[in-house]
Amino acid sequence: MGALDDRVVVVTGAARGLGLAIARRLGEDKASIALCDIDVRRGEDSAEKLRADGIAARFVRVDLADADSVDEMAASVTADGPIYGLVNNAALADGVGGRAVHELAVDEWDRVLDVNLRGTFLVSRALIPSIIEHSEERGGGRVISIGSDAALYGSPKLTHYITSKGGVSALTRTMARDLGPYGITVNTVSPGLTESESAQHVPDHRHELYRLNRALTRPQQPADLVGAVAFLMGDEASYITGQELVVNGGFVLH
Repeated sequence: MGALDDRVVVVTGAARGLGLAIARRLGEDKASIALCDIDVRRGEDSAEKLRADGIAARFVRVDLADADSVDEMAASVTADGPIYGLVNNAALADGVGGRAVHELAVDEWDRVLDVNLRGTFLVSRALIPSIIEHSEERGGGRVISIGSDAALYGSPKLTHYITSKGGVSALTRTMARDLGPYGITVNTVSPGLTESESAQHVPDHRHELYRLNRALTRPQQPADLVGAVAFLMGDEASYITGQELVVNGGFVLH
């Protein structure tokens, strides 16, 4: 058996990129993975590939901007048994930058906050009752949200994205207080600029900023983050909660 012993873990935004890398890593620890994403084709393909590699995985569609869709996803993933862990990874990041705060349209602000912050709240709210219900028999539970070191650095012309990720970190701290009595830990893992599909949409000058200012000079890969998520999901992290772990090669020293 592996470190997670067939415990069910839900990963949002898992059809591709960092979310898929996290799902694979937790699956290698023998978690049973529910990959949740709005992209049905890629989500189904990714789940099939994980299964081909011996990982228990299935895909469930969800639109984080739609509360009814989130509730439907929660009903689906909890139908077959209790949830042990949740990774809130889904976020709008592609092509959202380029305008200063006074240039930002209200509808664009709403679009990013609806998915990145409100969506994280909606998914957590929908799945936490299942985690609580079975927390005693499972030895607690885990909620991990993916933040961003950009919220600590204060990157310009990303007001809505920065605010959403800063809000995720604040949400982590208050949820940690609420869920502590059940033995459930809640933490944020915040990567730097990671070489994934989303990074292809990041302007060259931001890539150069990271390259010049990281303590570790090589580019960050998804594999650099997934170990931190796996650690926080595991039993050895049972007394770590309400924290933000920054995994960015020393770009922001937090």
